[in-house]
Amino acid sequence: MNLRRDVFQAIADPTRRAILLLVASQSMTAGTIASNFDTARPTVSKHLQILTECELLKQEQNGREIYYHLNPKKMKEIAVKKYKSKKIE
Repeated sequence: MNLRRDVFQAIADPTRRAILLLVASQSMTAGTIASNFDTARPTVSKHLQILTECELLKQEQNGREIYYHLNPKKMKEIAVKKYKSKKIE
């Protein structure tokens, strides 16, 4: 079953926001990302999965490594939605 995740629910988590900030400047592997947190690697992997499913992160295979990088188009789309919702209120 392929459930569509809510983008705003995904970025509500502080760990996921921290991951987005980390990969905003450069692509990183899951291990490099995980080394920046005091949580188990499977936990970080789950956060990466959620961010990837929401299309906030993109994956790029380079040999045996998978690099994660920010998807700027999706971030812009979210910013526009948030701006429009504030304008309506």
